[in-house]
Amino acid sequence: MDFNDVRKHLRDAPHDLADYLHTLPDDHPLQIALRTYSLALSLALGPALLPFLTSRKARAQGFGRVLKTVRRELGITAFASAITVGVAGGAAIRHIWEKWETQTQQNGSDKLPRALKAVKVWLGCLKDSHKTFLSNVISSTLAIALLHSRRTHAKSAWVGRPSPTLDLSLLFLVRAMDSLVQFALFKPPEASERHLPEPTKEARRANRHKWSSRLDALVFWACSARIMWCFFYEPERLPRSYNKWIMTLANIDPRVLGALRGIRNGNFSYERGISVPQDLVTSLSKDLGYPPSWGDPALLPAYGGPQANETWKALGVSSRPGRGGLPCEIVHGDVTGASCFANAAIRGAQAFAEAIAIYLPVHVLPILLTRPRKLLQVSRLVATLLSVARSASFLSAFVSSIWFAVCFTRTLVLARLFPGIPHDFWDGPFGCTFIGSLVCGASIWIERGRRRGEMALYVLPRAIRACLPAEWLKSGRASVRWAERLMFILSLSSLLTAAIHRPDTLRGLSRWTLAFVMKGPNAGFWKRKRLGTNAPPTPRAPSPTKETDAHDAR
Repeated sequence: MDFNDVRKHLRDAPHDLADYLHTLPDDHPLQIALRTYSLALSLALGPALLPFLTSRKARAQGFGRVLKTVRRELGITAFASAITVGVAGGAAIRHIWEKWETQTQQNGSDKLPRALKAVKVWLGCLKDSHKTFLSNVISSTLAIALLHSRRTHAKSAWVGRPSPTLDLSLLFLVRAMDSLVQFALFKPPEASERHLPEPTKEARRANRHKWSSRLDALVFWACSARIMWCFFYEPERLPRSYNKWIMTLANIDPRVLGALRGIRNGNFSYERGISVPQDLVTSLSKDLGYPPSWGDPALLPAYGGPQANETWKALGVSSRPGRGGLPCEIVHGDVTGASCFANAAIRGAQAFAEAIAIYLPVHVLPILLTRPRKLLQVSRLVATLLSVARSASFLSAFVSSIWFAVCFTRTLVLARLFPGIPHDFWDGPFGCTFIGSLVCGASIWIERGRRRGEMALYVLPRAIRACLPAEWLKSGRASVRWAERLMFILSLSSLLTAAIHRPDTLRGLSRWTLAFVMKGPNAGFWKRKRLGTNAPPTPRAPSPTKETDAHDAR
């Protein structure tokens, strides 16, 4: 073979590889591996490289930093490689398992040792779903072992930080739990309703949908209440990026949060007239253009009633008759003055504008990826924009309801009705912030039913993490590591098994992602999305046999 032949083979290699891949069925392990790795790599590299595009400080570190990031995400223990092992590895083990069963059936098992015969008999008694689950357990074990062998995870055991893979494991746990709930309560097997009249089946489906939507709303309400309470008082329980996002959306001064947390731990009190540090709120009052005395708890009234009015008159505050605590001008910050209604309205409008920037890609990108021509239709474009406005209204109501509940408790109604209760209670952990945390989750009813489920699945991992003891998560104990590993293995195995045998139990993001990864873009779900129809899934053609390939070659 001369140099020209070598060069020709190298030039044709990509085309030969593409031709070979086209001969494989969409559910072949190699096809699954390619789709999984490309998707996981894009999810890993996107957030890692985004700061180099948006931050001048990151770009100042030079191109070497970019190469280091890319090299890290291309490593064998990186996220993309580990997830590919977990997803495609299970498919490969199942593929080899089927080949072995076929071969032993053709050749017989008389030559096998007695132990292997017993194993073969036991494996032969398993259902297909059980075989798939066992295959995925093996691959998921390898995946979490790769992720936990990374240097960043090894360091987390002794630097006092939670495991870097904890959020991913909780995400898999929540999605797997949702699949099990859908399977047990809301998605019974078709065989169980096969002989029922069609009107009865429709009535049962409508009833299950109603209760599923109510359960989603209840889960979101409970999770949002826990998350917001932790945001006010225990932000270390939340992921740092998530806490930062809430802080940006809430637009609240950190010194106000410091005062709220100080009331809980005893470092800030109207009754005792203490503030640690001493200028915690007085500096905020001064920065807003008000007298520093408006932020000094030693000078502010601790109770409402006529005595508070005398104190307000001496301090020059005219907007808070009959109530104690910090003036509304300080709590509202630089958004508005003393008006609680204007404060809630302005913050709701600001949240709506920010939510438009968040939800516009969420609603438009799936259509661009599956059926972009739909956006050229005026009716479809208007419907999409209305969905964006509806989602933005939900987030706007979420933010404004918290602020209005806070003002309702400490200013407008409750503190006015009960002036004898100290304002350390109204501004404490079971006062205005507690009421606001309970109220905000009701805004989920603005969203459509399907979106309620996806929003509930989005906040549930954060709420579970917020309920776990922070000291235990950061301790680096063996119990923490093994609990997370077991959670990761069982959850990912359950999801991958459901994607093959019961895809109807998956919802939202998990359904879309696993349908594409496990069955390819020609899966019935994705094909219907592209065509914009509700046609049944298209049967996949059988993979070509060797005899067919030989005949085509001739």
